[in-house]
Amino acid sequence: MRESVKIVEVGPRDGLQNERGEVPTAVKVELIERLADAGLPVVEATAFVSPKWVPQMADHAEVLQRIRRKPGVSYPVLTPNLQGFEAARAAGATEVAVFGSASEAFSRKNINCSIAESLERFHPIVVESQKHGLKVRGYVSCVLGCPYQGEVKPAEVAAVAGALFDMGCYEISLGDTIGVGTPGRTRAMLEACARRIPLGKLAGHYHDTYGQALTNIYASLEMGVATFDASVAGLGGCPYAAGASGNVATEDVVYLLNGMGIETGVDLDRLVEIGQWICAILKRESSSKASRALAAKRKR
Repeated sequence: MRESVKIVEVGPRDGLQNERGEVPTAVKVELIERLADAGLPVVEATAFVSPKWVPQMADHAEVLQRIRRKPGVSYPVLTPNLQGFEAARAAGATEVAVFGSASEAFSRKNINCSIAESLERFHPIVVESQKHGLKVRGYVSCVLGCPYQGEVKPAEVAAVAGALFDMGCYEISLGDTIGVGTPGRTRAMLEACARRIPLGKLAGHYHDTYGQALTNIYASLEMGVATFDASVAGLGGCPYAAGASGNVATEDVVYLLNGMGIETGVDLDRLVEIGQWICAILKRESSSKASRALAAKRKR
């Protein structure tokens, strides 16, 4: 296993994008800044998508322009098409992300095109990013199962991940969108991807629907993966998957890694405070078991 792990905080984008009530821009900006100050090296800031489809991200340009950028911290934004990319670049983005799927059924229902067509959409984004010196991260969803077609084979995941890597994405995040994965299936999927992409260029993005996210992270660590996506307080979820809970909580991931002696650079106490703060604003309970346990311990 690696001596250190990079955590990509996705709460401000993936965690908030499906919140029903409008989250004020000032709250989003403060959340991003507080997460960076807690030691997270990557904080996904927002998504340059149509407000018609994702109303919560309608303030994307203002959010990106208002945040106080901490040296050494990356603030990637999601750009599903060239129009979104141009808007992101105009707002000062230095890193963007594209979002594909390993499931043909999910791709058609989620972004209204085939996998092949989605890759064609992403290619000009990568070309323009390279032209302007922007980094591009690739996401692959449904890597361990799909709400529409069920099983997704490891070879299918590897094909999409490999295409994104060959296209020029510097890192590929492998997402268990509906949280059905188990350690054995996770290893098989990673083994297939590792035949196409160096393990150091892969990241795990695991949802906790069946309570397996941390076990899948552990299995990934044993394979040599050293980058994981997580969301403060476990915010977020998949609107296309009935009953799918949110991303694995960043607090729980940091607690696990601290216990293993793996360095993250993240201050867990500050992270717990941030999770409690944003949950109070959203009027919800934190999904982080570590956060709830540590908060209860302090009250004794």
